[in-house]
Amino acid sequence: MAPAGRLLALLARPLRPPAMAQPRCFALELPGGGLAHFAVGAAGSGGAGDTGGAAAPDPRAAALLGPPGRSYALLVPAAPGADLAARVRAARLLRRLLPALRRGPLGRCQRLRLLGYRPGGGGLQRGLLLRDPGAGPATRRALLALLDSCLEAPRPSLGEFGAEDAGDAGLRLWQRPWELRGGREWRQAEPERVVAAPEPALHPAVPDLPRAAVFPHREAARAVLEACTPFLPEAQAVLELVDRCPRQLHRGPFPVIVVEGLDATGKTTVTRALAEALGAALLRSPPAGLSPWRQAFDAEPDVVRRAFYSLGNYIAASEIAAASARAPVVVDRFWHSTAAYAIATEVSGAVQHLPPARHPIYQWPKDLLRPDLVVLLTVSPEERRERIRGRGLERTAEEEELEANSAFRQKVEACYQRMEDPGCHAVDASPSREQVLQAVLGLVRDRCPQPP
Repeated sequence: MAPAGRLLALLARPLRPPAMAQPRCFALELPGGGLAHFAVGAAGSGGAGDTGGAAAPDPRAAALLGPPGRSYALLVPAAPGADLAARVRAARLLRRLLPALRRGPLGRCQRLRLLGYRPGGGGLQRGLLLRDPGAGPATRRALLALLDSCLEAPRPSLGEFGAEDAGDAGLRLWQRPWELRGGREWRQAEPERVVAAPEPALHPAVPDLPRAAVFPHREAARAVLEACTPFLPEAQAVLELVDRCPRQLHRGPFPVIVVEGLDATGKTTVTRALAEALGAALLRSPPAGLSPWRQAFDAEPDVVRRAFYSLGNYIAASEIAAASARAPVVVDRFWHSTAAYAIATEVSGAVQHLPPARHPIYQWPKDLLRPDLVVLLTVSPEERRERIRGRGLERTAEEEELEANSAFRQKVEACYQRMEDPGCHAVDASPSREQVLQAVLGLVRDRCPQPP
């Protein structure tokens, strides 16, 4: 075809509309543990003055985004792909921002956990929704000053929510991002509509769990600590200890029994009594060898803490393998508790938002020594609280969260129940010490191999 003919043919084709930008979706954790999803910049929304037919967001979210008051979304960008150093920097930045959000005008804001994500996965952002009941200018100034203080990448993103009267349709919500123009001045970008978003089949944090919380093998956790060595000297010390542990462990002929449970369910009492009854070695995870570094890692963000405790399981496994050559082994906590608390923390919302039963995240790591029996001690929430008060000891952060947040406690319990290969065998720890011990010994007789 001649050039002129080709040109005419191209002109005759119908024009395709430009591709619409994929909406940014958000999962807002509501007071009480529910989740509300909404989207910003969705197809068909052209800003605050748009009159398109996009559906209004979940009323629960709308009540927290619109008037009275004013709300802001503060999010830290996620690291792309396998860039662990950037992931750790982002997590440390968010942790560093939290104390500033509790002071001055920001301290008067209601703070709710917020996740940003792309439909279909990827682009996960963690942060907070801050709701200023007075909608005063001091909150905006404090947030912009906070952004100015973040000199290194990644810099948090800030979006400000507002509303306009849409007549019979009621209030129409929008969000305006704040952008740094010319490296000197903060300006608001054009507004984008806030609209409905469907709840995804899986919580948006679930695809990220193997990289951020429940590491599927030793190397995944090790890589996180490797990324921490430039700023955390303790990371190198832990890595040296891990690298001295054999990758291929040879179990002895004696059984390995793990005792799990929430705080104040009687794990210490039962493990000691069980070890005495069986003539067993009593070990715990994390092992005592990690004690000098626990305080340093507990001050780090979750992704670093989880990697530390995950590697602690591999160090404990080396001790377990050696001890099982000489006698039965009883272990106070192991992988199940590491995973259960990590999943319950990372997956916001209530128990129904957890990954479903039989999801791969509940599977025991293939390269970690597998116990013969895992016992899960259970008591009622009321009895557990009484035991904590009866101790007269300072409560751990986990105990504080379990007592203050019933949704978190329910998620931890559900995660324990969904663990597989090996699963947990629940034992009611409410009766007397001797009755609980006999129930556990019955499981040992029924389910553990007898040494030659």
